[in-house]
Amino acid sequence: MKFIIVLALAGIVAALGSAGVFMLRKRDPGAPATAHMARALAVRVGLSVALFAFILFSYWMGWIQPTGIPAGR
Repeated sequence: MKFIIVLALAGIVAALGSAGVFMLRKRDPGAPATAHMARALAVRVGLSVALFAFILFSYWMGWIQPTGIPAGR
């Protein structure tokens, strides 16, 4: 379970990094620069939503449990 979550987080960070590279890369005048960056950011958002849904599903199936740390201490 931890491996899947770490893998998804690594994918999210990689998509964010590639969007930053596309944003900072020098490009030809008149070339569409935002298409690659927008696609990388869309992948990041999709991975984030999928990870959140997977964590909720895992909790619902009983694969993960809350730790029981008391709140407010």
